[in-house]
Amino acid sequence: MKAHSTGGLVYSTDGGRMCPDCRQPLAACTCKANARAAPQGDGVVRVSRQTKGRGGKCVTLVKGVALDATALAALGKQLRTACGSGGTVKDGVIEIQGDHCELVMATLQKLGHQPKRAGG
Repeated sequence: MKAHSTGGLVYSTDGGRMCPDCRQPLAACTCKANARAAPQGDGVVRVSRQTKGRGGKCVTLVKGVALDATALAALGKQLRTACGSGGTVKDGVIEIQGDHCELVMATLQKLGHQPKRAGG
């Protein structure tokens, strides 16, 4: 047998499933909360337009917003409402259906962000 094993307790009848990193019950796990607390992005908000891989349909992308997941979803909702179109938030990028770059930039400036136009 190995002297040092990376395996550990997976399930306990007291606490249920155990986190493999911090060895605490999943309900009291601290490593996942610390990872979620760090905001994504570099602080420079970039607004661009993209049609690649979308069947020729245009999408406005907002990247680099330094917010956590819930605040990013709320900002995406505000931008979609301002543009009057649909969209989503995927992997820290806000996608808004249609070409709304100027309207998105104006809305972001009103909300206190410093957006920059990216791409052509």
